[in-house]
Amino acid sequence: MGLVLDSSLLIAGERRGQRVWDILERVQNSQGSSEIVVSAITVVELTHGIFRARSEADSKQRRAFVEELSQAISVQPVTLEVAQLAGRMEGEQAAKGIVIALPDLLIGVTALHLGYAVATLNLRHFQMIPGLRVISL
Repeated sequence: MGLVLDSSLLIAGERRGQRVWDILERVQNSQGSSEIVVSAITVVELTHGIFRARSEADSKQRRAFVEELSQAISVQPVTLEVAQLAGRMEGEQAAKGIVIALPDLLIGVTALHLGYAVATLNLRHFQMIPGLRVISL
């Protein structure tokens, strides 16, 4: 089974000064050799952080991190199938009074669509997505 890395995991590593390769190695050591990908939404969230940085040095570090990430692993697009699955999940959960943040929903349904698990530091949001296997790292 593969893994979709959530933004929370990558942001925490970047803030600790880790390189993408270090994070990937830690995930591989923890979960075994499985395909590791990110959602395009994670790239959106990480890129957002570049432009919210408080200093030019932080912005430069974040930009280098995003560039390294895009070279290191596959970025999965939000396809028509992923969008439809997200709409279905959001509607079904909203009918039950459960609200899932759109970025987390899109990342989670990307994993569902691929038959992968999500590796995250944010268990609470992803556990609201039915059928999604969630791994805390």
